[in-house]
Amino acid sequence: MSIFLNAEYGKNKLTPKQIMADPVLFLAFGFGSGLARKAPGTMGTLAAIPVYWLFYQTQSLLIYSVLTVLVTVVGIWICDEAANKLGEHDFGGIVWDEVAGYLITLWFVPLSWQTMLAGFVLFRFFDIIKPWPIKWLDQHVQGGFGIMIDDVLAAVFAGGLLFLIINLGWIS
Repeated sequence: MSIFLNAEYGKNKLTPKQIMADPVLFLAFGFGSGLARKAPGTMGTLAAIPVYWLFYQTQSLLIYSVLTVLVTVVGIWICDEAANKLGEHDFGGIVWDEVAGYLITLWFVPLSWQTMLAGFVLFRFFDIIKPWPIKWLDQHVQGGFGIMIDDVLAAVFAGGLLFLIINLGWIS
């Protein structure tokens, strides 16, 4: 028995093999990171780090912005389809919203290991704690948009705080 994989996922009891073989589920599960038995959201955010690194390498705020908006908007469809295939709304293994959230958190900050780490911690904090209105959205908005919107707002909170921390000179 693996420490990382359950035998079945969602009410429709999909196997890890089925999830990894389906392109929509593969993305929704953050390239497989959402299969983690413990803390799949944190694993999904970790899976977002190479995506962020790749997007940042374009060295263009415009291209980074287009890619981040694309990941977020397409993520609404990806998460909705995944929830339908799993037979369960906002199943914990659906972590595409964490991928988008991490990209949004780091949208307007310079690349450094400090900003990547602080962005990771702040995004996870807001995504887990869910202060108002994040929690309200999480509880009241359904479908793919509902899966995505709480993480998008958590990312806006985290990114705003990170931007302020950087501008105060607390990290570079």
